[in-house]
Amino acid sequence: MRTLHGRNAQAFVRALEKRGATDLARVEKQVGRIVAEVRKYGDRALRRYAEKWDGLKPRQPLRVAATELEQAWNTVPEQFKQALNTAAGNVRQYCEWQRPQPWRNAVAPGIQVGQVVRPLQSAGCYVPGGRYPLPSTMLMTVIPAQVAGVPEVRVVSPRPALETLAAAHFLGVREFFRIGGAQAIAALAFGTKSVPRVDKIVGPGNLFVTAAKKMVAFDCGIDFLAGPTEVVIVSERGEARFIAADLVAQAEHDPDALAVFITASDSLAAQVAAEVDRAAASNEIANISLKDNGAVLLARSHGEALDFANRIAAEHITVNEEDLARVRNAGSIFIGDYSPQAAGDYAAGPNHVLPTGAMARFRGGLGVHDFVKTISVQQLSRDGLARISDAVITLAEAEGLTAHAESIRVRSANA
Repeated sequence: MRTLHGRNAQAFVRALEKRGATDLARVEKQVGRIVAEVRKYGDRALRRYAEKWDGLKPRQPLRVAATELEQAWNTVPEQFKQALNTAAGNVRQYCEWQRPQPWRNAVAPGIQVGQVVRPLQSAGCYVPGGRYPLPSTMLMTVIPAQVAGVPEVRVVSPRPALETLAAAHFLGVREFFRIGGAQAIAALAFGTKSVPRVDKIVGPGNLFVTAAKKMVAFDCGIDFLAGPTEVVIVSERGEARFIAADLVAQAEHDPDALAVFITASDSLAAQVAAEVDRAAASNEIANISLKDNGAVLLARSHGEALDFANRIAAEHITVNEEDLARVRNAGSIFIGDYSPQAAGDYAAGPNHVLPTGAMARFRGGLGVHDFVKTISVQQLSRDGLARISDAVITLAEAEGLTAHAESIRVRSANA
């Protein structure tokens, strides 16, 4: 794992500041064709692509039967069921705490304002089933939708693993479709005879999924465009083995994963680099390489280290507790030696569907708020309207909107 300092470290950070969620250009033409065909031909195109890429058999239903989900639940080991129960309980509790609340207050006598919170009618949850099947993503996408009160939750997953099917049964998912890729995103966005359309699509996926989400974003809500996993760790006194283990663990997700350790300590920088190289060369994780996307940044001070981290705006960041207040940009924050990022991937409670590609500059991870609408409410009494009528009329006439002004005057004349 390379170590950068001085101008090289600055250049590395500047390059990361300019990164996007992912490079979609090389697949956009093909994805555009897939999306257009599913939109035009519905199930016929969807099935053709699903049989080609998703392992769907001829005449096999797109929708997974409830009996198949139940059978999967009855087949998985008891230990897996218990793990699901533990993780789901923590995720659900976190979501309950996170739920936006309605409120109503008086900004002045006779002028009541507030908000009501309404769930989306439907949501589509994408659960990857490729390099690694991710039943944990089922929990992270379905549970916040359920806590938000979304009545229609639909799940799509290509070649769903037994554990993914079992997780769907455990959560009470009623609409599960064995489709994936751009074709699944198009089906959710536009609807087909077999797959009803949804109001919003959430969940991570490969380059084709991400490009499709971008293309349908004006026809259907999406969470965000997620790229390869990112991890940043900032410390001068952490345990080198723990730091290296977190860097390697997140790199396991994707060959293009970004893994960066930032420190002002020369000795800890050397220890972590050596531990990462040792771990990446071991037999158990021989497929992991941090040569291109991994780096140790040697900062001139702890303040510069935190500045680097905020500029990178990574999906995951680990810091010491005293630095929490100084973290401005991150998808999810982990504090201290005993908060491994893998805990957040599975069972701590916060969501693991997180912004990448520097999008942590302007949003956090998936949550209950992604499945609700906060709708403003206002109620004025006759006296309350009178308090602001002059201001409204003046502003309306300044904008040339005389009918707006008259809608106030007609009430004042009737007072």
